[in-house]
Parts: sequence; structure tokens; C-alpha cells
Amino acid sequence: MTRLNTETAPAPVSNELWTVEETAAFLHTPIGTLYQWRHRRKGPPAAKIGRHLLYDPADVRAWFRDQVA
Repeated sequence: MTRLNTETAPAPVSNELWTVEETAAFLHTPIGTLYQWRHRRKGPPAAKIGRHLLYDPADVRAWFRDQVA
């Protein structure tokens, strides 16, 4: 299994909250997968603001570390 090096992953544009596209780029995961994970309550925690799904980068990184541990 190849591990993702989070230190060299592409940096998202926003420093505050990540969009679905930014989170998918960080995790090297299709956007549709993030929506499926959210529906199944399996992926990183996200907040729905209006019709936008936003992720806290610290939460995404913590979730990722839990997955590879």
C-alpha cells in the first residue's frame, strides 16, 4: 500500500476552510468519493454552509492520520 505524503501534497488555495475540491486534491480522492463518505458518515468531518460543504484542514489531517494509524 502506498502512503500519501501529506507534507508534499498540493497546498489548497484557502488557509481558512477547504472546499470539496481542495479537500479532494489534498487527499488525492475523487470529489464524488467525499460526497459518498459524507452520506455514509465515513469521511473527514465537514460543515455545510448554505449549499457549500467546507472542511477544516486540521480536521482533515487528523482524520487522515487516524486512517493510516
